[in-house]
Amino acid sequence: MTTAKSSLDRRILGIALPSIVSNITVPLLGLVDVAVTGHMGTEGAGASLPASAYVGAIAVGGMLFNVIYWMFGFLRMGTGGETAQAWGRRDLGAVLTLLVRGLMLALVLAAGLMLVSPWVCDAGLGFIAPEADVAVLARTYYNICIWGAVPALSLFVLNGWYIGMQNSRIPMMVAIVQNVLNICASLFCVYVMKMHIEGVALGTVLAQWAALGIGLLLWMKYYGRLWTSWHRNLPPFKALLAQALSPATTSNRSNCTLFLRTMCLIIVHFMFIAAGASQGTVELAVNTLLMQFFTIFSYFMDGFAYAGEALTGKSIGAGNAVAYHAVVRRLFVWGGGLSLAFMLLYCLGGAGFMAVLSNDVAVLSCADDYRYWTLLLPVCGVASFLWDGIYIGATATRLMLLSMATGMLLFLAGYFFLIPLWANHGLWVSFLAYLACRGLVQTCLREKILPETFGRVSQKR
Repeated sequence: MTTAKSSLDRRILGIALPSIVSNITVPLLGLVDVAVTGHMGTEGAGASLPASAYVGAIAVGGMLFNVIYWMFGFLRMGTGGETAQAWGRRDLGAVLTLLVRGLMLALVLAAGLMLVSPWVCDAGLGFIAPEADVAVLARTYYNICIWGAVPALSLFVLNGWYIGMQNSRIPMMVAIVQNVLNICASLFCVYVMKMHIEGVALGTVLAQWAALGIGLLLWMKYYGRLWTSWHRNLPPFKALLAQALSPATTSNRSNCTLFLRTMCLIIVHFMFIAAGASQGTVELAVNTLLMQFFTIFSYFMDGFAYAGEALTGKSIGAGNAVAYHAVVRRLFVWGGGLSLAFMLLYCLGGAGFMAVLSNDVAVLSCADDYRYWTLLLPVCGVASFLWDGIYIGATATRLMLLSMATGMLLFLAGYFFLIPLWANHGLWVSFLAYLACRGLVQTCLREKILPETFGRVSQKR
């Protein structure tokens, strides 16, 4: 029994740890972009605008792409769960078909996104309403970065497929190389080629295309035999394209459900930011800093969610309910331990971390009134993260949407009723209730996963 637990723990950590490393590389790139643009207004950079305009443009442009690509997250989630199940039932033809069909869908969506990009940019800048100089620079950044839509969406599919194949090491390597190349290319374009914000944007696009190329090369090295053995069994090109685009397929219905779930998530996060901004600059700054506690915790829990997605999907595909329950139990053991560890860490080191993030006396003083809410973030959020991974592995997307929509409605109720009563405290109570509600609803619905999922798997066998 102990040996079986140890083996399962190794498999969980083998997927979770590389995914955590991949997540941690993300903020490094943002810091470098801010550092590079933060020196563009100096005399040595040859820029005619102040540094604040360039930093603001990066913030606005980065936010636009974060929201756009966030909406297409279903490409990764949908591919990961279905691939894990196909791998579990050893259906190598389906494994290959899912990858090819997913990449075709990513290419079509990227092409469509590029066609409507001028209107998307106008709508985004109109909503954010930055100052004129910042808007011009942000539009320049956007118009260059949109050429990275193809590799960005294709990498969603490729990374989801790798995770479904129980391999998070390759996505980790690709993410690290992409970030290193991005930093080097941006520095080269800005300081050697004497470009300004165009150099930062070009560095991002070049790194995205390079990452896609590396990801495909690694696929050929480690999984190329799948193509050699099974490409003749692929449906014809027209049939694959029709499957990729048809709203009637199970995969695309699942993708639509995941898209709606993501929109609920975006609504909550945007309204959280808006509520902070409406209370004043200090409260907005405080909430932004305190949300870093949630972001750090999410980097770790997402890693274990990916492990849950891969391992539960594989066990469901294999029709092994015993293995499924074993994975769920060990995931919650790890999640419970990590949530308590983060709670203790935030209790002992939260004030010091805030001091590192800001030296503004007013912000730090105000943050002391709200910092204790961050102690509850790990406890309230752990179940929602883990169940998300498990539900993705089970392709139980309708139940995921139900839990997210319920949590969003609870947040909106708090937004309209608690904030007028308790101001920023009401906002944090609403956000914590939203997290806890998602996990609670998914816990209550957990028994519905197996009958539905194993029924679908048995039909595919």
